[in-house]
Amino acid sequence: MSSKPARISLPQFKSNWWMVIMGVVALSALDLSSYCHPSEEGERAYTAIKAAGMLPDIRIAASGAGEAEDYAELTWRVLEDVDFKDVYIEELDAYYWKPTFGDIVNGLEGKEVHITGYMIPVDLDEDFYVLSRYPFANCFFCGGAGPESVIDLRFEGKSPRVYQTDERLTFAGKFRLNADDVYQMNYILDGAVEHTP
Repeated sequence: MSSKPARISLPQFKSNWWMVIMGVVALSALDLSSYCHPSEEGERAYTAIKAAGMLPDIRIAASGAGEAEDYAELTWRVLEDVDFKDVYIEELDAYYWKPTFGDIVNGLEGKEVHITGYMIPVDLDEDFYVLSRYPFANCFFCGGAGPESVIDLRFEGKSPRVYQTDERLTFAGKFRLNADDVYQMNYILDGAVEHTP
């Protein structure tokens, strides 16, 4: 019985290996920036497609229009009709996301709306609450959601009660946009009241 050591064979690289490397080099040389930064035409097409998908969400029921109890349903999907750009503010020595609201969101300014979400008590001493698209663990303040996923609730006077984190509620009020005041949310619901749709 002979005990010869096992022979280890190393992989043999053939000409196909060089073709793979050349393919990777060629791919990395391509200018794919148009996928990240589309042209103006591409942006307009994207906005039109996005808007077309949102239109059914913002219809107001025709019956009883004009009565104080009638509110348009505002959905979180509609509130995605906004783009953000980093803008430097010298007095704060910081950047913030300046919103540019889309046509759909702009068209809702000043309208009486209702929206459902999760309560986030930001500052109980200041009676500052926001309604969030997501529960606390995933909201704009704690998770990865963007500023379009929260709406500032402004009550007439003081809030009617102390709201608990993640209470799922519907509020109605007058919809207002904020693009300039960095100390406020981008979306505000003035005269907020609990609402049952």
